[in-house]
Amino acid sequence: MSLIPPSQSSELKKKLWVIVPAAGVGRRFGGSLPKQYLPLGDKLVLEHTLDKLLSVPQIEHVWLPVSEADEVWPSLAPGYSDRVTVVRGGAERADSVMNAMEAVSGEAQDDDWVLVHDVARPCIRCQDVEALIKAVENSEVGGLLAVPVTDTLKKSDSAGCVENTVPRDSLWRAYTPQMFRFGVLWRGMEEAMGSGRLVTDEASAVEYLGYKPILVEGHSDNIKITHPQDLSLALMFLQRIQQEES
Repeated sequence: MSLIPPSQSSELKKKLWVIVPAAGVGRRFGGSLPKQYLPLGDKLVLEHTLDKLLSVPQIEHVWLPVSEADEVWPSLAPGYSDRVTVVRGGAERADSVMNAMEAVSGEAQDDDWVLVHDVARPCIRCQDVEALIKAVENSEVGGLLAVPVTDTLKKSDSAGCVENTVPRDSLWRAYTPQMFRFGVLWRGMEEAMGSGRLVTDEASAVEYLGYKPILVEGHSDNIKITHPQDLSLALMFLQRIQQEES
């Protein structure tokens, strides 16, 4: 795919492709069900995430990579039949994102936008998504939600002892959504993965090309559910966010 210089329009006029990778099996979380299908209050984790994203005015549709062995999604699909398209998930998160981009590549333009959000981040705030969209709309590359590091950071030695304190100035915790020009992300993912580089998020693939994504400060309660204890914390955050938005 060639990289066409993006439009310099001051408005988000290009198509926005939204991808929510949901093919993970939750190895670190454990349990019989992938974490996206665990109950969180009155909904499953995945339902919270999809409902939040689909309530953002700029988002009309979501592409959802799921595992071919997924037995839960078919029971949820009727509720999202007109706004969610399922695509084949991959072995790793990056593979799922590439599969989704491949699925829409025949229609997508290089200067369209692609927004990727972790399915296990159900506490995303609509206002943060809109802030990200607004912040990157004139960018040739894109950006991501992030939060400045506030904790003191220590680097350990091989024995597990403190080697030194790492200055936290200019350090950020990378969150999602992450939003980039379709052509930029396509080339970054393709080249980084082709070189054997570990692509932990979309920004790392774009950085591989030498670009500098924009950091857009979000809320720290946009946590990623990784461990069992994260569920109760996410539920508390969701309830607080609902109270603030009501």
